[in-house]
Amino acid sequence: MESYAAAGQVWAAGLIFARVGALLMVIPGVGEQSVPPRIRLSFSLLFALMLYPVLAPSMPALPGSVGSLAAQVIKEIAIGLVIGTILRIFMAALATAGEVVSLQTTLSFAQTASPNQAQPTASLSTFLGLLGLVLIMTSDLHHMFISAMVRSYALFPLVKPLPIADSAQLAIRTVGDSFALGIQLAAPVLVFSLVFNVATGLVGRVMPQFPVFFVASPIIVLLGLSIFALSLGAIGLVWVDRYRQLADVFV
Repeated sequence: MESYAAAGQVWAAGLIFARVGALLMVIPGVGEQSVPPRIRLSFSLLFALMLYPVLAPSMPALPGSVGSLAAQVIKEIAIGLVIGTILRIFMAALATAGEVVSLQTTLSFAQTASPNQAQPTASLSTFLGLLGLVLIMTSDLHHMFISAMVRSYALFPLVKPLPIADSAQLAIRTVGDSFALGIQLAAPVLVFSLVFNVATGLVGRVMPQFPVFFVASPIIVLLGLSIFALSLGAIGLVWVDRYRQLADVFV
């Protein structure tokens, strides 16, 4: 090992790889289930080698015991998972919006395999999830992820313990904000569905012989999807803006 790098250099690069690797395993884009683990590990190793010259001066010395070494590595992995998971959680806003729109347009029974969650979800949720990934890449939000990797060493210094309470509070707040944003993004379809269902209910009461279900089902699908398509641009812009605000916390 000493022929290629000193033990301290290997230790410092390994610490960087532990945090960056854990972050890239769950971060949106590279951390998707559809991306092979070897590709993600290769990206992690590449980023660790790129960040080593920048972060090497702030790296701690090689611990004298195996217990201290393991504790330091586990802490770095935990920090990477915390940052990546929080950035991943906000993707749930689009999934929530898609589920709500699917329920209101009676399309929730249509299930497709989501590449984000690797399990069947509503077709509109899968579509919005893919749209979110495209927006992240086209709006250069993934560049902020790289900045977050470097900035994380100022937010979570190597010599200080992991702020578990603050991290848990931020995660809980992110979950609440993502759910609220998902409902807000689906608000146009929600309002339409409420008005339409009230109107069809009144028609059913006034004209009991009228085939309400037979007539209303195709109309609510057609109009609901039309409203969803018209509001799709606003959904993408609002979500990207809110996601950028979240990423600014780490940048």
